Amino acid sequence: MQTPSKKAGWAPRTLMSLLMIYLLLPLLATMIYAFAKEWQATLLPESWTLEWFGEMFQDARFLDALWKSLYLCAISIVLSLAVMLPAVFIITVYLPRMESFMKGIVVLPYAVPGVVAAVGLIRAYSSGPMNISGTAYILIGAYFVIVLPYMYQGIRNSLLTVSAPELLNAAEMLGAGRIKAFVTVILPNIWPGVVTSTLLSFSVLFGEFVMTNMLVGGHIQTIQVYLSRRMNESGHLASAIAISYFLFILALSMVLMKLGKQVNRGISE
Repeated sequence: MQTPSKKAGWAPRTLMSLLMIYLLLPLLATMIYAFAKEWQATLLPESWTLEWFGEMFQDARFLDALWKSLYLCAISIVLSLAVMLPAVFIITVYLPRMESFMKGIVVLPYAVPGVVAAVGLIRAYSSGPMNISGTAYILIGAYFVIVLPYMYQGIRNSLLTVSAPELLNAAEMLGAGRIKAFVTVILPNIWPGVVTSTLLSFSVLFGEFVMTNMLVGGHIQTIQVYLSRRMNESGHLASAIAISYFLFILALSMVLMKLGKQVNRGISE
């Protein structure tokens, strides 16, 4: 027997509405400024234009920066998933005593400021047998470290939520090997958490600027570095870039979530 769900009162709904307005108001102002042609002493722009978006998409540097940011973030996240997914699974199921040690490692990116970490990486990899300073390799390695907390916590929470040890024992009792049980039983159940961790990590990396600018700003121009440089040229153009950046992240997140649901449905069937 299903009990009727209680509707939220007016106070929580009002609070949520005010919070949404507070969060979306800067984005709305940026969007208006991106379409404005003349906006001086009036509440709304005196005239509208698509000139800034046209100038942005005609700039080959923008498309090149967008592509570089996309594939660098994708490589870093795939590498992080390939390492963290089996590592967190093994620690959570087979080595629970090492969880405290693992937690101490993954929170290190929070303890070290981005500027300090970038200077240390430049000093460590600017000479010697691994001279990769200023290359994409050092940036991918830095990105891998940045997303460690998000990947670890998301995957671990998913494993604990679905009671991974009990599911694994049940699958093994039915004759499935450990690898087959992980692929056919554990992975479909934790897939939503993996997708969420991936989306969060991608958003963090795609918006990271300080470490990217210090490590490869003079050699590789990502979308963050490109936006920083164009902000000094035109506020309208910078607003158009920021809005396009936001819409791209939103569309990519929706596509990934849709693919995640389809994959999860296909595996469960």
